[in-house]
Formats: sequence, structure tokens, C-alpha cells
Amino acid sequence: MTRFIFITGGVVSSLGKGLCSAALGALLQERRFGVRLRKLDPYLNVDPGTMSPYQHGEVYVTDDGAETDLDLGHYERFTGVATRKGDNVTSGQIYSKVLARERWGDYLGATVQVIPHVTDAIKEFVTAGVEDADFAVCEIGGTVGDIESLPFLEAIRQLGNELGRERCLFMHVTLLPFMRVAGELKTKPTQHSVKELQSVGISPDVLVCRSEQPISVEERRKIALFCNVHPDSVIQALDSDSIYAVPRDYHEQGLDRQVLKHFGLTEAPQPSLAGWDRVVQRVRAPDGSVTIGVVGKYTSLLDAYKSLGEALTHGGIANNVRVKINWLDSEIFEKDGQLHELEQVAGILIPGGFGERGAEGKVRAAGFARERGVPYFGICFGMQMAIIEVARSLAGIEGAGSTEFGPCDEPLVGILTEWTRGNQVERRSNDSDLGGTMRLGAYPCNLVPGSKVRQIYGTALIHERHRHRYEVNVNYRKCLEAAGLRFSGMSPDGELPEIVELANHPWFVGVQFHPELKSKPFEPHPLFTDFVRAAVKQSRLM
Repeated sequence: MTRFIFITGGVVSSLGKGLCSAALGALLQERRFGVRLRKLDPYLNVDPGTMSPYQHGEVYVTDDGAETDLDLGHYERFTGVATRKGDNVTSGQIYSKVLARERWGDYLGATVQVIPHVTDAIKEFVTAGVEDADFAVCEIGGTVGDIESLPFLEAIRQLGNELGRERCLFMHVTLLPFMRVAGELKTKPTQHSVKELQSVGISPDVLVCRSEQPISVEERRKIALFCNVHPDSVIQALDSDSIYAVPRDYHEQGLDRQVLKHFGLTEAPQPSLAGWDRVVQRVRAPDGSVTIGVVGKYTSLLDAYKSLGEALTHGGIANNVRVKINWLDSEIFEKDGQLHELEQVAGILIPGGFGERGAEGKVRAAGFARERGVPYFGICFGMQMAIIEVARSLAGIEGAGSTEFGPCDEPLVGILTEWTRGNQVERRSNDSDLGGTMRLGAYPCNLVPGSKVRQIYGTALIHERHRHRYEVNVNYRKCLEAAGLRFSGMSPDGELPEIVELANHPWFVGVQFHPELKSKPFEPHPLFTDFVRAAVKQSRLM
């Protein structure tokens, strides 16, 4: 029997509902329960795939090719449970589904309305495909009071009635602001947020209260009194120096205990958090540190590189060092004399991105790493820019470029119109919609014997997640390999270059996929582990 936990947020956005969901899922796992985590997003986009990173942060991609909310990355990193298309839904998807049904005549001439048709579609999403889980933790995006969230709140209210308290729990994440002038925490915003939630028929069973200061016993009693919950169900959630300390923090505050008490599961085994403690110990007290320069185009909003930052942290955990990230805007390297910024870092990483802005700065940064012998890691767009730099500098292809930026003399990178996924052929064109026309999800890659990446992975075949529209032109392989750039990873049919590495360089690897999406604190991705190891070695030479 699957039990449902619905997590809402109030007062302000960015309170950490996703982290709360992930940490709770991890705690339930430690108590030997199976979990499935889901995110319901109220915006009308079909998915975040066409949204600017400045609007939404990174787009997290699942193995089965869904472009999803970045919170699904937290879910995977904390629980190890691979997310899938059915774990993230938006208002856009719900309304598209309802309208398609109306066009097909599925509603038999009925007037199509938010209630019951839209809410029924939401309930179908929430309850589908979780039969193998003991708990389904469902995070509702947005903030209580937002008009676009109302259909989702109504749907989970209905589910609460249909499932009953023995199978449903409502958790509300809220804020207790600290007024420094008065020297006290203020509970009124939380009271109003809960009142707003109650106005749509939902009474929270557990309150998770974010705060900069400890919450006193008296303040908990006050919150419990006005919000109609037991004082033990008012959970303190202080700011933490590491997200990986949050499961321990929540457990010590009794979050998992109160959840299981609600469901009558008080005999569940106690969690063992020793693994989490070891991770946190390495984060807080490493043997040393190393500085990595990340040359990107969305560096003013770090959520745009959420998984990347965490994967570098995981690489640091594996090497028992703290990875200090120097976020560098690639556009600054398009100006003469600015490359000196890279002299202070022990490794250079160029992540994925779209569009021409800052591209030449990334090319120059890749050239700096190649010429100075600095460990270089190019991901997706970063691989393409490194190939263009090598083509221009070593292979004599002066007009090397990408058709993503317009027509060019030597299109080393261009749009792919046809490729194979499993037993099916997928096609697209320059005129296709931007949404859903990329190569998305996990694809196989064969690693060349004797290559650096074959040694790093320790296997001949890998599966990694992709998100890109343009591919490296395999017709340039011979001349590039003659210049010293080895094509060390290829698609099974030999048509798509997946990995390149530079001979006679300490560590220079470019990958067409996004390895950061599969890195976890307990399973750091091998490429990030080895890249950080190379950077540590480089730092000793500086």
C-alpha cells in the first residue's frame, strides 16, 4: 500500500521544498522503506526545456529523455532512485492532456472544467506508477496563494479525502523571519500561510519551519496553537553549511519520526546515518582544497549549474579535498589580456550552453588549458568549443565553427537531422520546434581500448545522458586525430563522436553528454573524480 506525502511551500519561494523532499526520502529509505519522489510544477510551459536558465535554473534530464525541474536532481542524488518522465508534470502537460481528450471526444460532450477534468488528470499523474513504493513524496511547486497552484492544491485535497489520513500526509514548508531590530523570530507569516492553505481545505499535519535562528519551545507551542498542529510536528529547519547534513538535521528534529507516527509505523527500524556523516565530515574537514575555474555564460545564477556544482563537490569528496569553484563569465575572455584570470585555477571546466554569446571566450579558455597543460574538462558545448579550438590551432582549419551560430566555412559542429534510439529512428530539421527536438536521455557509448576514458570508467560500454541539438561532424575525425585529438568514445554505429581527449596533455577530455546528471555523494562520477584528482596534482605544481 503506497502512502502519499504532499509537500507545499508558503510565505516566499526558494525555501528548499525540493531539498526537504529529498532529505525525507533519504530518511525513509534508511528506515527500509521504498520511495518515489515527484514534482508538480504549476507553470504553463510543457516542460522547462525552452526556458532560460535565468528563469528556471538548470534543466535536469532523466534516463528516458524527460527535461525536468532541477529538484529531480536532488531526488536522485539523495535517494539514488532514478527519476523518469512520470516524476515531473507541469500545468502545460496537464492542460494539453485534457484538451487532447476533449478533441478526441473522451468527455462525451461534457463541459470541460478545472473541476473535475483538470484535477482528475492531476490525480491520475500523482497516483500512476507508484505501486512498488511504500511512500510517494510529491512536492507542489510555487507558493501557497499563487493562482496557478490552485488546481494542484484542489487535486491533493481531493486525494486526501479519497485516501484517508492513514494513506495521506500534508507537510507545509514555511519561513520564520528573524527581525534583528526586535531581536526575535516572527511567527505571523507562518500563521497566515497556514491560514491560506486551510482556506482551500488543506490542514497541514507537519510544519517545516525555515529559520536563521533556533526556534524556542514557546515559539513552537505558539505556532502549534495557531496552526492547529501538535508541537512535536513543528520541525525546526535551520540553515546548514552543507546540504548533505540536512538528513541528519531533520532526523534530530524528529521529522521522520513524526511522519511515521502519523501513518502508525512507529515500529519501523531506526535509520543508520553513518554514511551521510562520513560525507559531511569530508565536506567540512577535508585534507586540502583545489580551485576549479568554471567558464560559463550563466554564472550570475548558480542554479543554472546546480548539478555541475554538486558533481564537483562529489569529486572533492572522492579525493578528500574541498573544491573551490571560481565562476567565470566566458565573455570576459573575448577581450584581450583577460586570460590571466585562468592562471589562478588548477583546472578548467567549460559546461554546456546554447547560443553564440560567450562562445569565443570558451574557445580561448580551452586554448589556454591546452597550451598551459592545465587539466581541462569540456561538457557538451564545452567539448564542441575545444574541438573548434584544436581544429583552428593544430589542424590548420582556420574557418572551423558551428552552424549553431550561422553558416560557416568549416562546419565542425552542425545540426543532426537523424539518429537511432534503440530500434527507432528519430528525425528533426532546422524548422522543427525547439522543444523536444534535441537528443535527450541516456545513450550508449563505446570506449576505445587504451584511451584515458576507458581507464577512468573501467569498462568498454557506458550509458550517459544527453541534452543537445548540435553534433560534432564525424567527417573531420581523420584530420583532427592527425593533429593529436583522439576520438575515444563513439556511438555504437560509429557516427556520433561522444568523447575526445588530447594526446600529450596531463588531462584534456571533452564529452558530448552531461555526466554531472548521474553523480551522487555516495557514487561520485568517475570523470569528475579523475578530473579533480588531476587538478589536485596540478595545484602542487603551481
